[in-house]
Amino acid sequence: MAKKVGVSEATVSRVLNGKPGVSEATRQAVLSALDVLGYERPTQLRGNRARLVGLVLPELQNPIFPAFAEVIGGALAQLGLTPVLCTQTKGGVSEADYVALLLQQQVSGVVFAGGLYAQADAPHEHYRLLAERNIPVVLVNAAIEHLGFPGVSCDDAVALEQAWRHLASLGHERIGLVLGPGDHMPSARKLAAARAVAGDLPDEFVARAIFSIEGGHAAASRLIDRGVTGIICASDPLALGAIRAARRKGFGVPSRVSVVGYDDSAFMNCTEPPLTTVRQPIEAMGRAAVELLNAQIGGAAVPAEELLFEPELVVRGSTAQAPRGGTGG
Repeated sequence: MAKKVGVSEATVSRVLNGKPGVSEATRQAVLSALDVLGYERPTQLRGNRARLVGLVLPELQNPIFPAFAEVIGGALAQLGLTPVLCTQTKGGVSEADYVALLLQQQVSGVVFAGGLYAQADAPHEHYRLLAERNIPVVLVNAAIEHLGFPGVSCDDAVALEQAWRHLASLGHERIGLVLGPGDHMPSARKLAAARAVAGDLPDEFVARAIFSIEGGHAAASRLIDRGVTGIICASDPLALGAIRAARRKGFGVPSRVSVVGYDDSAFMNCTEPPLTTVRQPIEAMGRAAVELLNAQIGGAAVPAEELLFEPELVVRGSTAQAPRGGTGG
């Protein structure tokens, strides 16, 4: 270490033990060398690290995630914290790999906005690693139970109820759902809410999909074949796929099939037709996540609870009165 920085071993010892008599420039050089060489800083020196915060996202293709990144990144910067963006890629760096990298960088905390914490059957060991190291963490949107981190979520049940009542008010009786995988917590909450509000929701009116336009197309195509006239989707890209599926079958949207999305991500008012969707309050949620994280960084005890935020139905052109006689014929 001394050789790397070009100082005496005694100087390195003074820095590592937090002793006086070392210039700030030399102290920072030693700490930087410690990081570069892969050594973990002594606990008492971690407050001197760069104020970095990991921002882990599952993807950037869905516009909701860049929107969260913009709000969270801006709020972190206002507090003098620097976001480190970590985006997973298929066949590339995994969420666990990013966590290991962030721990090496001695980050002050991590915000996850969408990720494996929302899937019951996914690996979760890297979350336990963060908990063991006492790294401040905040999760955005529904997580599986018992992870022990505070969270900020849009209320999936209320979102589903708003979308369902909207379609029902337009006369739709055969309403279907396009949801994420079976172990996906936000989708599970939406399904439970749909069963509660519908009273009787046939299993064939629930289709699962990966979160993409293509996934929405395939799932909605099955629902349309089963006579559904209204489709509620768990994301806006899924809804765009549902619109494409209806058109490929020769059905107009909204004249024959009505579609509701979820998120109100960028440009959904510019689609054809403009998408009716349930808006997540991204600004309020992102700022709340940063406040929870900053409180933990400051040493405050933050309970591992979930803050629920109210969504808002945004009615546009992709929903209309139910067609007479369903979609058949």
